[in-house]
Amino acid sequence: MRIMLSALAVLAAGPVLAEPPRVVVDTPVTASLVNQVMGDLGQARILLAQGASAHHHQMRPSDARDLQDAGLLIWTGPELTPWLDRAAASVAGDVAQVRLLAVPGTHLRGYGAGAGDHAHDTGSESGHDSGSVDPHAWLDPANGQLWLGTVAEALAKADPANAAVYAANAAAAATRVRDLEADLQARLAPFRDDSIVAFHDAYGYFTDHFGLRPAIAISLGDASTPSAARLAEIRSRIAATGARCAFPEYGSDPRLVETVVEGTPVRIGAELTPEGSGGAAGDDLYGRILTGLGDALTECLSQD
Repeated sequence: MRIMLSALAVLAAGPVLAEPPRVVVDTPVTASLVNQVMGDLGQARILLAQGASAHHHQMRPSDARDLQDAGLLIWTGPELTPWLDRAAASVAGDVAQVRLLAVPGTHLRGYGAGAGDHAHDTGSESGHDSGSVDPHAWLDPANGQLWLGTVAEALAKADPANAAVYAANAAAAATRVRDLEADLQARLAPFRDDSIVAFHDAYGYFTDHFGLRPAIAISLGDASTPSAARLAEIRSRIAATGARCAFPEYGSDPRLVETVVEGTPVRIGAELTPEGSGGAAGDDLYGRILTGLGDALTECLSQD
């Protein structure tokens, strides 16, 4: 009995095995990447409800509690979710954090920049400050692959016992992204010289990466109907570039796109969603976003 009690005492005094950290993320897109790396070890708590605006969310008391109880916060950055900036700063000393847009090696571009341009370039028609960082960086699959590795490293630091699992999951997820990237490259290659019209300037990372022409952005950022002068300018650009397709966007009035292309030969394509809004959240959301953009573009542009 004494031997058994002694053994139990030794076990009780031994180190407690680490558990996967409680991870909080800003958006369903970030959750998709994080959850692929966590695998069966856990699921991230998402602050932003599916379909809600990433730019205008209001922190709730439950969000604040989850953030305070978190072991790791992974978010895109204040460029996308400014409502999280102050709360993240308030727990910076207690909660480990990863800002994806600040990860070294991330390809950044500026609003209104042309294909291949980066965030320091100027010239904007999107209603954002000239040269301000476009936060939709996940639409570049190279960024997605980079971030998967970053997430694995952050999780391994918080939970060394499962470091190998995180690394393996991240590698498998990155392979899936590379396979999808290759498929999209092949499907989109025939349309690299085609001009398109989009609701607002949110797709530059996608068009840059796949060698497509930058989309002509309709909205100046406030989603209002364009002025007569703006309408004339857009139509002039449509005529000059021979734009073939225009795409409405989830959560925005499609009549704005219809008004812009009325009287032109431009076809209206499927609704785009850079954040995957309108669909179900899930570990596969990231892949579905990229696939959805590719499907919408190829379906419309392939029509005679």
